[in-house]
Amino acid sequence: MLLLLVAMTGVAPISLYMLVPALPELARVFGRDISIAQMTVSLYMVGLAFSQLIMGPLSDRFGRRPVLLAGLCLMVLAGVGSIFAETLPQLIAARFFQALGGATGMVMSRAIIRDLYPRDRVGAMISLVIAVMMIAQMLSPLAGGLLETGLGWRAILYVITAASLAVIVGIAVLLPETRRVSDNVSGAGFVADVKVLTGSRAFIGYLLCYVIASWIIFTFAGGGPYVVVTQMGRTSAEYGAWFATSGLAYLLGNLCCVRFAPRRSIEHLIWFGLTLQLGGALLNVVWGLTGLNQQPAWLFLTHMIVMFGNAFVMSNSAAGALSIRPQSAGSASGMMGFLQMGLGALCSQFGAWLGGNFATPVPLNIALVVLSCGCAACMVLLVPRGGAVATEELIEKVEEEDTGLL
Repeated sequence: MLLLLVAMTGVAPISLYMLVPALPELARVFGRDISIAQMTVSLYMVGLAFSQLIMGPLSDRFGRRPVLLAGLCLMVLAGVGSIFAETLPQLIAARFFQALGGATGMVMSRAIIRDLYPRDRVGAMISLVIAVMMIAQMLSPLAGGLLETGLGWRAILYVITAASLAVIVGIAVLLPETRRVSDNVSGAGFVADVKVLTGSRAFIGYLLCYVIASWIIFTFAGGGPYVVVTQMGRTSAEYGAWFATSGLAYLLGNLCCVRFAPRRSIEHLIWFGLTLQLGGALLNVVWGLTGLNQQPAWLFLTHMIVMFGNAFVMSNSAAGALSIRPQSAGSASGMMGFLQMGLGALCSQFGAWLGGNFATPVPLNIALVVLSCGCAACMVLLVPRGGAVATEELIEKVEEEDTGLL
């Protein structure tokens, strides 16, 4: 089950990163500007965002398994189309539909975890899936570069399509329907689910905490290259090596979350992560104001603290949001993914603006402090005190109100 969850979660983002090293070759082969070739990535991210908003509610109504198989079948068909694309617009369109189908696995894995595990284990399982997936995701650009160099850029598309097909076979053979039969039709549908979920302060608090924490990653990723290459005068290769430390810290954070989760509540783990996240961000501002942040080591080694804490915040706030109304876990997961990916792209652009228009990394670091404070504010102002007990009582209250409305 763990391998299936990792495979269905990772097939879409790994497919995204595998093609990135081949973008210059795509521009050369099709005789287009690199910015046009970049649309194979940017529109792919748009597809990931909107698909999650659609597939999540569909899985609440029709079940996880049929929606998951249908989405991944679309990914395979779009993969075949990308292989035989003769123009760059055709390839861009095929990649967009690939993302629409592949995102099904991302949104469904969170819902399936909530179906299978009690509330206090959801965060640990999400962390475990992310930790394993991170390893594959960090290696995917290297694999894409080797394939493009040795066999040509279309070899990447062949591998992506074959991997998608393998995931479908694994799901068809090994994955049962995890949605309870009695819950397959969720009340009055998506609109009613959204109304009830958004009417819960706890859900909004966990949701915003998760989404804002993810924006920290996007903002730093957007501004980091400009800070290291433009402001510090280092090479792109050196930036890539330093940026890998952020991924390593995030991976270690998820592994530690798996270890600590059985002995601590979701709320305790979130606050532990928030403390590290805010503390690391504040330290980076201090280094910047004292001039130490002009060395990559000061910037990234401190940012590792931020990313280590970020892993605790994201996995456990996701667990809290999914547990407010378990029978609507698909809709909740879809909303999380849509806000994360959709607005994350804007945060990446904002981070790039901060890195490219200032002479020091201080503005970028201040933005991370503000986002960290936003995560903490969501927990303080919106999530009830008392942790799991208060949230479980809220579930019953919300269900009673929903029944009365219907």
